[in-house]
Amino acid sequence: MTASVPPERQRGATRSGPLLGLAVLAIVGLAIGFFLRGGSNSQSRVVSVYTAHGQNALDVLVPRFEAETGIQVQLVKLGSGEVVQRVQAERAAPRCDVIWSIGGDQLASNAELLERFRPPAVWDALAASHQAAVGKSPWLPYTVILPVLLVNTKLLPPGTRPKGWEDLRREDLAGKLSTARADKSGSAFLQVVTILRLQGEEPGWDLIDVLLERAVLSGSSSAVPRFVNDGEALVGLTLEDNAQRYVRGGGPVEIVYPIEGTCAAPDGMALVKGAPHRAEAEAFITWALSKGTQAFLVKTLGRRSVRGDVPPRQGSRP
Repeated sequence: MTASVPPERQRGATRSGPLLGLAVLAIVGLAIGFFLRGGSNSQSRVVSVYTAHGQNALDVLVPRFEAETGIQVQLVKLGSGEVVQRVQAERAAPRCDVIWSIGGDQLASNAELLERFRPPAVWDALAASHQAAVGKSPWLPYTVILPVLLVNTKLLPPGTRPKGWEDLRREDLAGKLSTARADKSGSAFLQVVTILRLQGEEPGWDLIDVLLERAVLSGSSSAVPRFVNDGEALVGLTLEDNAQRYVRGGGPVEIVYPIEGTCAAPDGMALVKGAPHRAEAEAFITWALSKGTQAFLVKTLGRRSVRGDVPPRQGSRP
């Protein structure tokens, strides 16, 4: 026996077909839209950057880059030596696109990890001295850094403050000096190079041995001026821009440019060989060396520009 369906039910079933189809299509449409939005996010432009830049600089530079370019920065902050070690360890399958703000000597010594990139608009604007210093090496100069001494003016009155590198041998400063580890910090490595170049091999290594015996060693160069500012150390070996931050902040500190001289050297940045986000890496390097960014570095962070068309901060020591 076959059951019959009332005509009104038949009509209802006929009407519900298109409605059900529309509902299914709406749900599928929402799902596709959600998927596409997710896909768009998953494919958003990113650049992986390994850096030894100070946190205060990163806090202002990274948001500035992201806002100006729409590219998201995936940041790994390490000491300069650790940056190189990590890129070496990942050499078979690179994860880093750009090495940013580590010692130029360190980049030159690891050229096999890098790929040459010379954006004409940037390269042509670099000061001739920096073009000559880099030569055919694959890295690019980023800013000019200077090793200086930072002294606590509250604990070291006038007449007792060291005037240069040689004064760091003074017995009254033993245990009251602060510097970073040269195997971890690019700035500390530059200090070693500076002392050796100024004093010569034998007396230079002798002074470095004295510092290793008498100084409190830190894994980070950014910690050194803070120790001096807080009175935990009387004298710190640091970089000019790190020291200026505490001077401008009104701390009881003063920068001493050693009477024997110091070294004005570029820290650097470079495109990593096999960078997974090549286009974004090139955009980041070009942005970092642009006139606008370099002028911002000078004005806001106390760095010195490698560009010939960006003047130093007003009142800077020549």
